[in-house]
Amino acid sequence: MISLRDIKVVFGRGTPLQKQALNGVNLTIEEGSFVTVIGSNGAGKSTMLGVLAGDVIATEGQVMIGSSDVTRKGTAARAGLVARVFQDPLAGSCGSLSIEENLALAARRGERRGLAAALGPRRRELFRERVADLGLGLENRMSDRMDLLSGGQRQAVSLVMATLAGSEVLLLDEHTAALDPGMAEFIMNLTQKIVSERRLTTLMVTHSMRQALDFGHRTVMLHGGEIVLDVAGDSRKNLQVEDLIAMFRKMRGQTLDDDALLIG
Repeated sequence: MISLRDIKVVFGRGTPLQKQALNGVNLTIEEGSFVTVIGSNGAGKSTMLGVLAGDVIATEGQVMIGSSDVTRKGTAARAGLVARVFQDPLAGSCGSLSIEENLALAARRGERRGLAAALGPRRRELFRERVADLGLGLENRMSDRMDLLSGGQRQAVSLVMATLAGSEVLLLDEHTAALDPGMAEFIMNLTQKIVSERRLTTLMVTHSMRQALDFGHRTVMLHGGEIVLDVAGDSRKNLQVEDLIAMFRKMRGQTLDDDALLIG
């Protein structure tokens, strides 16, 4: 379970550049739920993920992951609880290391690391099996550097990396935005499969209205650092992409700009 209670985040506090990024966000997500998060640029979406990951420490409020109060804990202290996949296919991995070396590092996320060998026969076989499940043939390229893979291949491996350490929470920060439509669809279907099979509590930020309604169990919209829409069940099933766009237009107080929203 995830619980954000009255979360406020102020950047540049006390300076001329002070900005309120989140303003009293309250959000509870049950274990195993898949929530999509939408909102215009600057709405606070990535800041909210940062608050959960520990990259951003809330100015006010409380952050709970399961039974743990992690409000004042940074990224390293939450590494065993939270995994994150970024928009940039190389973020969160090391391009100069091989696929299996990246997987070895991910498998030890949140653990103390000594001088023992990171890769052995049993671990290599486990990694090979997990990568083979992707259906991309990468199990035959385990010694290839990550930066030699295509963007879609890297995101597929990143999803495997995110599940190796047994994290309770998966954060997806526009993880298909940099991919072509065909590969984006593949990665989304892979995401759905992994989240469902492993019952991960998942938040996915997306600019795609179609993705926001087609995937997950619940959709949350942020605007001006606040949650302005929270729908699930039949209410969500009855929503159309056009309904979400109309809500954006109303919140932004402007006519629809075709370049501002991604319908696909």
